[in-house]
Amino acid sequence: MIDATALAEKPVLPGNRIQLVPLSPRHAAAFHATFQDPGVRRLTGTHHDWTLGELQDWCAQAGTRTDRLDLAIEDRETGEYLGELALSGIDKDNASGTFRISLAASATDRGIGSEAIRLLLDHAFDRVGLHRVQLEVFPFNPRARRAYEKCGFEVEGRLREALFWDGEWHDVLVMAAVAPRRK
Repeated sequence: MIDATALAEKPVLPGNRIQLVPLSPRHAAAFHATFQDPGVRRLTGTHHDWTLGELQDWCAQAGTRTDRLDLAIEDRETGEYLGELALSGIDKDNASGTFRISLAASATDRGIGSEAIRLLLDHAFDRVGLHRVQLEVFPFNPRARRAYEKCGFEVEGRLREALFWDGEWHDVLVMAAVAPRRK
């Protein structure tokens, strides 16, 4: 059963090396810097050139949204911003939602993404009450696909030529994870 208040609550989810914390204005500058990186923009399919002001507003409103959960990924020891993730698109009737993640370039290839994904999935399944969480990934991002697969996501389908990037059409893979069966 989905907890109707679960996305209104903005938890801190501690991991071994990282913690997921509510996205707030203090993250806006680092969030903005991350999306200035052309590689990050490509891997996330981000066409919009977010201004610092837009991201400051977005981060300031994140804590008041009841239809989604936006969390920053921070290093547990230093508090350094490593990325952000979101759980949104909640379908209460079917206990499903949509997930996305974006890592700062300095946070890749360190297992940070996998740890963050596991923390959010545990929260989505155990606290929010979701049964299924889906995401989209581009075939030109095999590193992300491997991380998703390590966390229990499986490819369910392909959206043909759904992303137009750098003058070319690219497919989008749809992946999903389902809650573990309870005995």
